[in-house]
Amino acid sequence: MWWQWAGSFEQDESPVSDRKGTRCHLRQEGAVWFLAGTYGSGRTIRTCTVPADRYLFFPMINYVVFPVPGLSLSCELATKRAAAATAEVSSLVLEVDGKLFQNLEVHRQATRVCFDLAAQAGGGMAPSAGNGYYIMLRPLSRGTHTLNFGGRLPEFSQAVTYTLQVE
Repeated sequence: MWWQWAGSFEQDESPVSDRKGTRCHLRQEGAVWFLAGTYGSGRTIRTCTVPADRYLFFPMINYVVFPVPGLSLSCELATKRAAAATAEVSSLVLEVDGKLFQNLEVHRQATRVCFDLAAQAGGGMAPSAGNGYYIMLRPLSRGTHTLNFGGRLPEFSQAVTYTLQVE
């Protein structure tokens, strides 16, 4: 699950906070390669080397709700808050090597059950719930590819450009 991968890092060591892409290879296992979004609303430009046989999975824009000390949180409330945060998307962008994709609203996904956001880092952040607009791309051909993705919600936006070297 993308959220558990993203939640498995301390914020200052995370591929999500990485402005250049130097951490994109961390904790990548299996047939799917996760690409990170951002914590902020500014454009982020990264370079990343990806194995040729990997599917790419990433959020155009997403949101997660997790418990904070001193406040109680039920799974139902976490799910509702995550859904409300992503309900009013005003823009979604996916461009691969200059080709723009349309009708991206159909890619909205919500976690089916609550989870522990920090499960891979020792646990302690349950119940967590995520909601957002995610893409799974088939493996790209060997060579250099440009990937642009992002989205805009009332409270924040995301704009990411990856130069992917597929080997």
